[in-house]
Amino acid sequence: MKILFSTYLPVTMLSGGPKVQISQTSIELKKLGVDVKYFDQWKTTNLKEFDLVHLFAANIGTYHFARILKQQNIPFVVSPIIFSQRNNFTIKLSNIFTNTIKNIKPGFYSDFQIAEDICNWSKHILPNTSDELLLVQKGLNIPSDKITLIPNGVESKFLNGNKNLFKKKYKIENFLLNVGHIGPERKNIYRLLKAIENTNHKLVIIGRISKDSSGEKCTNLAKNNRNVLLIDSINHDSQLLQSAYSSCSAFVLPSLFETPGIAALEAALSGAPIVITEKGGTRDYFQNFAHYVNPLSTKNILGGINSALSGKQNDELKNHIKNNFLWSHVAKKTMDVYKYIISNK
Repeated sequence: MKILFSTYLPVTMLSGGPKVQISQTSIELKKLGVDVKYFDQWKTTNLKEFDLVHLFAANIGTYHFARILKQQNIPFVVSPIIFSQRNNFTIKLSNIFTNTIKNIKPGFYSDFQIAEDICNWSKHILPNTSDELLLVQKGLNIPSDKITLIPNGVESKFLNGNKNLFKKKYKIENFLLNVGHIGPERKNIYRLLKAIENTNHKLVIIGRISKDSSGEKCTNLAKNNRNVLLIDSINHDSQLLQSAYSSCSAFVLPSLFETPGIAALEAALSGAPIVITEKGGTRDYFQNFAHYVNPLSTKNILGGINSALSGKQNDELKNHIKNNFLWSHVAKKTMDVYKYIISNK
C-alpha cells in the first residue's frame, strides 16, 4: 500500500497539532508496512503511482491541490481539521447562500464552502471528534456513510517523563502548566493569566510567543506577575518537555476550542490532572476524567483549576489515554479506512 501525505505549505513553520498528527501517523503507518511519502511540489509528479492521497486540512491552503486531485481522478481522503462555534444549521445556510452567489458570480468563496467542496471531492472524510463529524455531516451536508471518526493520538514516550529535570532546571515546584502558542486568540492565554492574576498559583507557559499586539499583551501581563514563567518554546522531542508534563500540579488548556488539544493528551498520559475547555469535542477524549471550563469566564477557569488541585489524584485518565489514544491505535484505524477505500475504488 502506497500513500501520499499532503497539507498546506506553512505546516512545518507552525509546529502545532496538525504537524504532530501528520508526522506521528506517518511513523506508525510505516511500522504497519504502509509506504508513506510526503508530497514534494518540486519532485512529486506522477500521483497515479500512489494507491491513495491523504490530505490533512480542508481549507484554502489545500483547496487547489484537492481540486487537481479531483480533476485528474486521483482518489484521496481528507482529515478536515475544522471547527466552528457557529451551529451546524447556520453553516449549512451560509454554504447554500455562498453557492448561490458563486453560481451567479464565479470566484466567490467562503471558508466553509471551500471545506464542503474538498469533502465532496474526497472519497472519505476522517474527522477527529464527534463535534467535527457532526459539522461535516450536518453543516457541510456530507452523507454519514462517507465519514469515519479517526481520533488524534499521543506518543507513548510521555508515559515516562523524569519529574526532576524540569524542576532542577527552572527551580520551580507545585506549578500549573500550559503548552501551546502565546498570543493567538483561540489559545485564550490572556484569560488564563487574568484568571490566576490575584492568586498564589504558579503558572508555567511553554510556547512560541506571537510577535504581534496579542502576544505583547500576554507577555506584558505575565511580566507583572511574579508567579508566571514564560518559556519561548521547548523542542517537542526534548526530555525537558516530558518532564514539565510529569512534574506539573495540573495542565490547563482553556482555549476557545480544542480538537482535542494534543498537548493535553501528552499531559494526561504523563499523569497530570487536566483542566480543559468544554468546546470542540474534548469530552470525546477526556470523558469524565477532566475538569471542563467555560473559556469565556475567568472565574470558571479559576474554579476548574482549584477543583483539579484539590481533587484526588489517580491513574484513571492516564490509563484511559494509554488504552485508547496512542498513535499506534490511530494508525491501525487509519489503515483500515485506506484498505476499504482502495478495495472499493
